[in-house]
Amino acid sequence: MTAQLVDVSIDRTSPVPLYHQLSEQLCAAITDGRLQPGDPFENEVALAQRLSLSRPTVRRAIQEMVDKGLLVRRRGLGTTVANRKVHRRVALSSLFDDLSREGRAPRTVLLEHDTVADADAAAALDLPSETPLLAIVRLRFAGDAPLAVMRNWLPPAYGDISRDELEATGLYAALRARGVHAVVAHQSIAARMPTPAERKHLRIRGTQPVLTMTRMAFDGAGDAVEYGDHSYRAEDYTIDLMVDER
Repeated sequence: MTAQLVDVSIDRTSPVPLYHQLSEQLCAAITDGRLQPGDPFENEVALAQRLSLSRPTVRRAIQEMVDKGLLVRRRGLGTTVANRKVHRRVALSSLFDDLSREGRAPRTVLLEHDTVADADAAAALDLPSETPLLAIVRLRFAGDAPLAVMRNWLPPAYGDISRDELEATGLYAALRARGVHAVVAHQSIAARMPTPAERKHLRIRGTQPVLTMTRMAFDGAGDAVEYGDHSYRAEDYTIDLMVDER
């Protein structure tokens, strides 16, 4: 199969490095579907010649895309577009919203919806241990593919969030509909082996781990909004971090 050529515009007067201009435009071609998973990727030499760029510049751009998980290099097969992942920046966003923006047709199956007393979750929300919390467990799909098991606990003020609402939209959309906006959160990211239930729901076989994220979110007044403990199929999900020097 012949590699599809992507139109690229390089501005040599821009302060943005050439390799980054190239990488960003090629990443966009994958994100918006011009390049599909499994498609062969234009080789380094041909790309450099076509755009009148040096091979080190093109090589750095391609490596940046490999590091992001968008391209895969295989000996004897060349470079191909990787299986589609959700690339989520560390921000106060909803997975439902992220998938919708990418055109990934999010769908939710509600596994649990109950009022419980959970001392650990209450402590995370800075509430008394006996506080009745709305506990929900959702299985989130991207199209027909399971992506995440999402466990959340919410304070009593949001106990009216219904099953139908949670299956129709994202949790943060339900909170916004009530005038609630999370503005700050503490997140922890890790990896572990899946539980039997996660293996079943996420269709995991073998020794594949899950990527986990816990989040404690608060509104502008410092009041607890939600506590979440989510697990994701590691091969289909990445978290992007931007770091800078302070």
